[in-house]
Amino acid sequence: VIEAVRFTGQNCYECLAFMGLERYIVPELSPTDRPVIKTLEGDMTASPGDWIIRGVNGEFYPCKPDIFEKTYDPVA
Repeated sequence: VIEAVRFTGQNCYECLAFMGLERYIVPELSPTDRPVIKTLEGDMTASPGDWIIRGVNGEFYPCKPDIFEKTYDPVA
């Protein structure tokens, strides 16, 4: 089981909060900005439609929607 939030292109604040980065929500930041995710492979920027996943070790990474839908099933 994983936790994830989908970046819509309008919810940068929500994505940052999901990653525990509320302190980076500053007046210069817009909800339409693209969140930058620090991964083990380097910094990655989420695109609208991408899912931001919290991995089993608490790490975060973006996942393209087609891959996400093929890999994960929703839980009720």
